[in-house]
Amino acid sequence: MGVLNCTPDSFSDGSETHSAQSLIKKAKKMVDDGANIVDVGGESTRPNAKAVSLDEELSRVIPVIQGLPKDIVISIDTTKAEVMRQAIASGATLVNDVSALSMDKKSLEVVAESGVDTCLMHMKGSPSIMQKAPVYEDVIAEVSKYFEQRIESCLAVGIQASSIILDPGIGFGKRLEDNLKLIANLEYFKKSFGFPLLLGVSRKSFLGLLTGAEVEQREIETATASGIGIFCGADIIRVHDCKNHYKTSMVASMLTDYKQQSLLC
Repeated sequence: MGVLNCTPDSFSDGSETHSAQSLIKKAKKMVDDGANIVDVGGESTRPNAKAVSLDEELSRVIPVIQGLPKDIVISIDTTKAEVMRQAIASGATLVNDVSALSMDKKSLEVVAESGVDTCLMHMKGSPSIMQKAPVYEDVIAEVSKYFEQRIESCLAVGIQASSIILDPGIGFGKRLEDNLKLIANLEYFKKSFGFPLLLGVSRKSFLGLLTGAEVEQREIETATASGIGIFCGADIIRVHDCKNHYKTSMVASMLTDYKQQSLLC
C-alpha cells in the first residue's frame, strides 16, 4: 500500500507540492514501483495534528481519486463518513479509518451499504493527544479487546467478515516497547481473528528512537520492521517508498512461505 498524502502537514512529506495533478502522477509511479493499493488521505493523523473541515478534506482527495486510472485499487484514509461516501462514489474500494469506523457514527452504515472493504485500526485516544504518555498493562490484550468490539459492531450492521482488515496502529498512542511488542506478535492477531493484517511502520518516530535517524533517513529501518512484520503475519505493508519496499515484501514473503510451522513468531 502506497501512502498518498494530500496534505500540507504530513510528518513525512508535508513540504511537498500537493496539486491534484502532481498527486495523480505520484500515485501512478507508486503502482509502477509495485504498489497494489494507493491510500489517499486528506487529513494528517500525525501526533498533535489539527482537525480539517469536511469541505477542505473533500477538496483535497476527491479530485485526486477521480483523476486516477480505474484499474488502480484506491483506499480512502479518513474518519469522516461523507468523505468515505464521496470517495467510494469516485472509485475507492477500501476505507482505511484510524478510528475503526467509530469517530463518525454514520461510517459503519456507509461501509455496510457500499460493500467495500475496510481496515479497522487501533488508536489510543485521538491524534491530538495520543502520544501524551500512553500506558498499557498489556498492549496485546487491550488491542485484541478493541478489535473484538469493533468487529462485532461491523458485523452487526451487515459488514461482511470477508471485507475486514485489521491494523494494530503502530505509533498511534503507543510507546516504543508497545510498538515492538505488537510487531513481534502479529501472528497472535492472525491466529485469534483470522483477518488480513495491515502494518504501517513507514518512517515512524519509534524507528528514529531506535537508531537516531531523521524522518527522511528511516528507509532501512522501515524495510527491517516491515520485513519482520510480514514474516510474523502482516499481509499488507503501508509505505512511502514503494519501489524499495516492494523488494522488501518480495524477500519477506518468500521467506514466510518457507517458514516451518514449528517456528511461527
